[in-house]
Amino acid sequence: QVPLVESGGGLVQTGGSLRLSCAASRSIFSINVVGWYRQALGKQRELVAAITTDGITNYADSVKGRFTISRDNAKNTVYLQMNSLKPEDTAVYYCNAVMPYTTVPLYGWGQGTQVTVAS
Repeated sequence: QVPLVESGGGLVQTGGSLRLSCAASRSIFSINVVGWYRQALGKQRELVAAITTDGITNYADSVKGRFTISRDNAKNTVYLQMNSLKPEDTAVYYCNAVMPYTTVPLYGWGQGTQVTVAS
């Protein structure tokens, strides 16, 4: 059983917005950094945003200023608000717990959620 489940992807036009959700078990959510990764066709999976249990955030340069990661502790959920979307943001997006100070995921991968940005 995958401990984190993604939702919220879809098709959007360039410049549009989407919000992704990542639901996790309480045991994972309360002690771990949680991050959003993405994998475009033919490319390696990359970490684009992460948030600590204290709410400290970090972003890849490619999404800085456009994406916002946040967490709702009451719902054990992490969100990724994506604005000003570009065709190069098209990818399958995954969430996972992240080993602190690294980009290394701690658990297996779920199905992810597809984000497609039309030009």
